[in-house]
Amino acid sequence: MNQFRLPLQRPDGARKDEFIVGHANARVVHHLEHWGAWPVMAALLVGPRKSGRSLLARLFSKRAEGRMIDDAHRVAEAEIFHAWNLAQADRKPLLIVADHAPPEWTVRLPDLRSRLAATPVLRIEEPDDALFAALLRDQFDRRELFAGEELIGWILKRVDRTYLSLVRVVDALDDAAHDADRRRISIPLARPALQARGLLVQGAGEPRREKA
Repeated sequence: MNQFRLPLQRPDGARKDEFIVGHANARVVHHLEHWGAWPVMAALLVGPRKSGRSLLARLFSKRAEGRMIDDAHRVAEAEIFHAWNLAQADRKPLLIVADHAPPEWTVRLPDLRSRLAATPVLRIEEPDDALFAALLRDQFDRRELFAGEELIGWILKRVDRTYLSLVRVVDALDDAAHDADRRRISIPLARPALQARGLLVQGAGEPRREKA
C-alpha cells in the first residue's frame, strides 16, 4: 500500500490529507497523476460512499490547481455545464464526483449530457482484503486504538468488505473501547460489539450486503 499526498509540508502527525492506494483505486490514482493526457480537461470520479473519493478529489484539485464538484448529482446542471466549459477554456482540470456516472445518474440538460458522454469515468471499486486491512489499521491508528494483526485477520473473515462496513466496524469498536475504558481492542471485546450492531457475517454463505 502507498499513499497519495499533497506536496505540502504539514506538521508531524498530520494525516488527514492522506489517501491510501490499493488495487481498488490504483487505476484511478494513475489516471489522476497523468491528467495532462486526458482527452478533455474533465473526468468523472465515481465510487461507493466512504471510499475516500471526496478526499482524493480535494488532493487532486490542489495538486493540479484544478477544480472539483462534489456530489455532482445534487448540483445544478447548469453549474456543472459552465464548469466543464471553463475547464476546457483555461486548461485547468475539473474532477466531477458523484455516486454514479450517467445513465445511472440522470442528466436532463442535453448539452451537459453530451459533454459527460465524452468525459472519462474513473471508478473506485470496493476494497480487497489487503486494502481493507490497511484501512482498518489506519483508522485504528487515527483513533488511537491498538489492534493487533490477529484481530485484523479475525475481522476480515467476519464482516462485509465494503467501505461502509469498515466505517461502521471501527465506530462500533471505538465505542466499545470507550465503554470499557481501554484503547486495546481484543477479539472478546470486538465480538459482542460487532454482533450487537449486526455487523458480523451471518451463516456460512456469502456475506450479507449492507445498505447505505
